[in-house]
Order: sequence, then structure tokens, then C-alpha cells
Amino acid sequence: MLQKIYPRSKDKETVYLKSVITNPNIIVGDYTMYNDFVKEPKDFEKNNVLYQYPINQDKLIIGKFCSIACGAKFIFNSANHTLSSLSTYPFPIFFEKWGLDVKDITKAWDNKGDIVVGNDVWIGYEAVILAGVTIGDGAIIGARAVVTKDVPPYTIVGGVPAKQIRKRFNEETIDTLLKLKWWDWSKERISKNIAAIQSGNLGYLL
Repeated sequence: MLQKIYPRSKDKETVYLKSVITNPNIIVGDYTMYNDFVKEPKDFEKNNVLYQYPINQDKLIIGKFCSIACGAKFIFNSANHTLSSLSTYPFPIFFEKWGLDVKDITKAWDNKGDIVVGNDVWIGYEAVILAGVTIGDGAIIGARAVVTKDVPPYTIVGGVPAKQIRKRFNEETIDTLLKLKWWDWSKERISKNIAAIQSGNLGYLL
């Protein structure tokens, strides 16, 4: 894919994320876009990816053709305070004050893993995705939802904490779409099939 920042020439509020990311621990697929009408969308990794400290090496992985709305946040492990301690106070972070070994700083929080977002996922306005969550292909995250658990493919979730509202399609259609992986097609093949994709009729693609 030829990397340009703005999908539309007169729209500076929407960017292709892959073109503005510099952090090697944020991996974004082709055509995934982010819109921000409040802040500079090119500052996504500073404003929207929170507590992703290098010491943890946790990753944000986002697939192709995702649509991320204004203010969506991805909150990583370092935002957590460990629950295995008798206190939630993060003593290891203040190692100098308490004479602790700096190498143990990650004991201040519980490490739940990476955030993985599949392909063709729509994340709504000001939704929050927490560390350790995997969102399946084709899923939809409702506005201001707080996602604390994995979301299956082609599932709509919403609320705080986010709960399943419904599946987008029947299981047979979902299985076929997951095998089809249209997002991995060439640009030329996708272009020829846009009308079929938008029709909602899987039969036109087969």
C-alpha cells in the first residue's frame, strides 16, 4: 500500500494510522483509519495509547480496514495496580524512596498481555479497550463501551463493562467470512467487489 496520511484530500481529521505510527510496539494494518475532531489525529499514539511503557514490551496490534472513532483509548498494563499485594499502592514504581530494586518495577502492576484488534473492526466514539483483550474480525464496539474481555468475531458489544448485544450474522456466514478474509485480497480484487461487499449478500462474493 502506498503510504499517505490522509484518505481524503480535504479532510485533516481522518488519518491512515499506519502512516502516523512511530512506536515499534504499535502495529497497524493497511487502510485502518482514525478520526479525531477534538485533537490532532496524527498524535494517536500519544493521546489514545495510554500506559504503554517500553519496560513492559506490550503490544497494540490492529488489523486492516478498521474504523476507529474519535477518543477511543487503549489502556495498557502499566495502568494496573497489582491485586495480589495486600496494598494497591505501587511501591516498586517509587523504588528510590523505598530502597527497592529498579528491576522489579513491573511488580507494581498485573500484566494481562497485549491488545489485539482483528480486521474490519469498528470501534465507536470514546470506547476504551483494556490490556489483554482480543477483538475478533468484523466486531463492533459501541460508543463509550469499556471492553474488559475478549470479543468474538462479528459480534456487537456495548456498555460498561461491555457485553454482547448480538451477532452481526449467523454462524454459517461468520465462518465463511473468516475463511474468505477479503481484507487480504489485492486492492484490485477488493475494488471489483466493493459493490458485492456493501450489498450484505455473501453469495455475490462466492
